[in-house]
This record gives sequence, structure tokens and C-alpha cells, in this order.
Amino acid sequence: MTRERSIGDTILQWAEELANHTETPGMMTRTYLTEAHRGAAGQIARWMSEAGMNVRTDQAGNVIGRYEASNQATTGARALLTGSHFDTVPNGGKFDGNLGVLLPIACIAEWNRRQKRFPFAIDVIGFAEEEGVRFKATLLGSRAIAGTFDLAVLDKRDEHGVAMREAMGAAGLSFPRLAEAAYRPQDVAAFVEVHIEQGPVLLDAGLPVGVVTAISGASRFMVTVHGLSGHAGTVPMGLRRDAAMAAAEIGLYIESRCAGIPGLVGTVGRLEVVRGAANVVPGEALFSIDIRAETDEVRRAAVQDVLAFMDVVAARRKVRLDVVPTHEARSVPCAPWLQQRLADAAASLGLEARRLPSGAGHDAMAIAAITDVAMLFVRCGNGGISHHPSETMTAEDAETAARVFSRFVENFADAPTLK
Repeated sequence: MTRERSIGDTILQWAEELANHTETPGMMTRTYLTEAHRGAAGQIARWMSEAGMNVRTDQAGNVIGRYEASNQATTGARALLTGSHFDTVPNGGKFDGNLGVLLPIACIAEWNRRQKRFPFAIDVIGFAEEEGVRFKATLLGSRAIAGTFDLAVLDKRDEHGVAMREAMGAAGLSFPRLAEAAYRPQDVAAFVEVHIEQGPVLLDAGLPVGVVTAISGASRFMVTVHGLSGHAGTVPMGLRRDAAMAAAEIGLYIESRCAGIPGLVGTVGRLEVVRGAANVVPGEALFSIDIRAETDEVRRAAVQDVLAFMDVVAARRKVRLDVVPTHEARSVPCAPWLQQRLADAAASLGLEARRLPSGAGHDAMAIAAITDVAMLFVRCGNGGISHHPSETMTAEDAETAARVFSRFVENFADAPTLK
């Protein structure tokens, strides 16, 4: 006897079909406004339409499907927004971002089949760009929706020399009309994003879903250490100005400073010796710093301690540091009332919903400028790996997440923002 096809099966099948829209065969790569990206947008629009939504594409390339309210006279009321991004990192996974677009479409298709509507409209947004791969500018789709799109990024060029404004024009988008993409805060009730966890916490806990408490803020730096090159055999240890060892000592301090504090992480993701050789004391080294935390206070305290320790190391080792800040993002807390509603939705289905922060950035960070936001995390397989071809999840977990999301929406009519 074969198992009846579930909504989870549908979501996974759609994820496989969407993965066919890639710039490199056999590899999941889909960046902003490429042919593969436009193909994916068209496919998403078709699924939205088949699910019973009215579909449009805004001037940033976001694909938006509206499931109208039960009473057409209330279509001007505040809408519940949901969605995620459909661009990917190079050689990425099939579920990062995409799950948050496909899952609500599948839920709406089921509601439409049952002729079930709500006192509010639901907008599913396929955000056109979140990863920042092609033009080195992130959250372009969600910033357009939030009305915070920085027009200066239109002059950024990709690796082929194509400016963003040129790519938008070639895709039939009108960058002078980008402001039209923005939602008015008074038209939005809330935003809820469904996303794979991109980590191992839920997997290790044996839980299919979790409720996000906050999206961590981040501070990033690029550091160049200037020491003095010398012969590895003739420069005494006490007289060395070793750039690599200074960088290594700082890296170990970052690891120890960020260990043991919940929600705080520190990473040296890039570490290299410039013009290094086995028999030369390194005279120059380059490394990156990425510090993230659930709260800005914890993050800033760690950054301050790291920077102070770097000065101590530089003075003791007689090296010079050039420290360049490259990114600064504030923590975005998820609204407590929305967290509770997601937890209640899970509990009503007999599920425990672990509360945990998100260390990765998401479109919800930008949408928080116009409304309260929430996130439902879904368990990853393969040790929680993401941004990688082996990123995976099960149909059963997709089904569970869809049931939680559905229960959340079905009980949303008495939300404070809709009264």
C-alpha cells in the first residue's frame, strides 16, 4: 500500500523542480536577475497562480502572490505577509530561502481547494535577492518592500562589469520606480518567515521545528597585520615581528572570548599569510573577524574586548594593525506576541517548539522596519549543513512545518494588529 501524497511531498517536489533553474548544470547557483533567476521567478508565479493567488512582480523583481480575504470588501485591510528569498549562494542548497516561498504556496493551495479564506489577505513574497552574491549588496528584495532600498547600490557592478541598474533594465524592471515596491506599514499586520535552521540545534534536540527569538546582529572586520619578514633560521625568536603568529593569537582569543556565552559566536573565516614561504618569518598576514550575538549589548561588548586585545598583541609583538570595519548590522528581535502564537500553534499539534536565535541574516531583518516579524525554523538534515549541495530536509518535517504554519494563520484573525 503506497503512502498518500502529502503537502510535504509537494514542497520537496517543487524544491527539486525549482533547482532546475540554475546558472551551472549540476550545481545550485541562482543569482539576481540572471536567466536562471528569471526562470525561477516565472515558475514561482505559476505555482502561486495555480494555488489561487493574484500574482504580480514589483520593480525589484520580487514575485508577490495575494490570497484575498474572505470578504472582498476587506481587501484593503492589513495583510499578513510571509515569504523568503529564491536566490542562492554559488553551489548552494535547495531549501535555503526557497522553503519559505514554497511552503506557504502549498498551504494556500490546500486552503483554496477547500474554499477556505480568512478575514485578512495573505501576501506570499518571493524576495528576489537576499544573499548579495552578484552585486555584493544584500537584502535587495526585502529592502525594496520595506522602503529602505539604497539607490547607491544601483551603481555596483558584477564580475562581468554589468551595473545593477543595467541588469534591472535588461530584465524589464524600472529602477526609477523602485519606491513603488514599498509597503505602507499601516497596510501590514505582521510578517512571518519559514526557514530551514541552517544549523544543528533542532537536529541534535530531535525536534522538527523551532521558534526564533531574534536574528543576531553582526560586526565584521578585515585586518591586515604588518610585521617584519626575516630568515626563519637567523632571526631569534625573541626579536621576531611575526605577523602570522599575531593573527593566530588574536584568532584564538576570539574563539575563547565568544565561547560559553549563549547566542554569541566569533569566527575567523579568512586567514592567510601574504607571500608566505616555509623558510621566512611572515611579514604580513590578513584575516577576517565576524562576531554575532542575539543581543547588541553582548555583541558590542565582545567586539570591544577583541579590539582592545588586538592593541595589546600589536604592542607586545611590535606589529601594526590596519583594522577595516566591513559590516555592521543590529540584532532584530522577533515580536514576543508572534513568537507565542507560533509556539501555541506547535503546541496545539502536540509539538515542542524550541526557542533559539538565528545566527544567520534573513529577509525578516529588513521587513522589521515596517512591521513585527517572526520566524519558524525547520530542522535540517546532514548535521545541519546549509549553503551546500548536501543541504537537506525530510518531507515529514516539511509537512510538520506546514501544519504549524497553517495553524498559526488559521488562528491569526484575532491578532492585535487586526482589531
